[in-house]
Amino acid sequence: MPQFPFILVKQKEHTFRLTSLPAGLLTRISYAAVRRKDTEEGAVQRILNSARIAGIKDFALKMGDFPAAIVLNWVDGSLQEKNGTIEIPDKPKVAQIIDGQHRVAGLKQAIDENPQAENYEIPVAIYEGLDTANSARIFISINTEQRPAPKSLVFDLYGVSASDLMDPAAIRASDIVSFLGSGDQPYYGWIKLPNQERQRGGVALSTAVSAIKPLVDSKGIMEQVGISELEMQKAIFANYFSAIKTSYGYKWDDRSNAFIYASGFIGAVEFFRTHMFDYCKGKGSFEIATIRDALNIEETGRILQEDVKGLGGAEAANAIRDRLVSAFRPIEVSHGFKI
Repeated sequence: MPQFPFILVKQKEHTFRLTSLPAGLLTRISYAAVRRKDTEEGAVQRILNSARIAGIKDFALKMGDFPAAIVLNWVDGSLQEKNGTIEIPDKPKVAQIIDGQHRVAGLKQAIDENPQAENYEIPVAIYEGLDTANSARIFISINTEQRPAPKSLVFDLYGVSASDLMDPAAIRASDIVSFLGSGDQPYYGWIKLPNQERQRGGVALSTAVSAIKPLVDSKGIMEQVGISELEMQKAIFANYFSAIKTSYGYKWDDRSNAFIYASGFIGAVEFFRTHMFDYCKGKGSFEIATIRDALNIEETGRILQEDVKGLGGAEAANAIRDRLVSAFRPIEVSHGFKI
């Protein structure tokens, strides 16, 4: 039976063993017990996101750096120790995944594509016999108190582009769109994630990312004027859409509002690129009031989804952009940036 050296880690309430396992063995012994679907103790996992798995698979095949431990709950009796090692039987479903289900699934797909990936050494933290309450407590701790930073913020902090690894502009745009769809932001509840239930209205995450990506690219309009930090870019887009939202009031979340659809989002971003960005740059301000004062939507009428009914995707987006152009009332500009 395979044996692996380990470190015993004692923390406040629990003890776990920290070791490393070959990716192939890890994918064979572990499984995800899904909450509200599986009745066994320790079931805390979510339904898998296929897009996220595909991204991890590509990452594993290209780079393969996985320094953060997969967290398992051993459910096959007691782990056997021998001379400072633990025995890990190569048999299925002996360890529930508490954290890392997408990484495990991505590694499995990477192995299917390139069998050499099964030899990657993956750090693993193994608890024993946790019930659902304790598994959930650890899962919540990892995914709330220990949440990772946005990827593009890491680029800012460390001054790296990671162009050999991934598409930095797409990641930056994704971070911005995720922010626009959070908390009290204009698109809260209106950014549609992969595998989400169908709904009338809303903007697909991929659509929103594709619209914003050219603006935050290394050669995009923001980088060209030194607006390169994630927090500043997030604030600018949030202010822009918040300014539009103020013209709709409580009607913003009504499904008649064109801006909560893909064509409205794309049209708004295109208008920002062609008109509003240069205006705000010249004014030295991207504040909500600056944008709102130059965009008199009330005067030309709120843009409704029925106004673009029957138009194709690009045609509808162009029509909404043109409506924004007709509502544009630039005020004489001055010169420093306010956000």
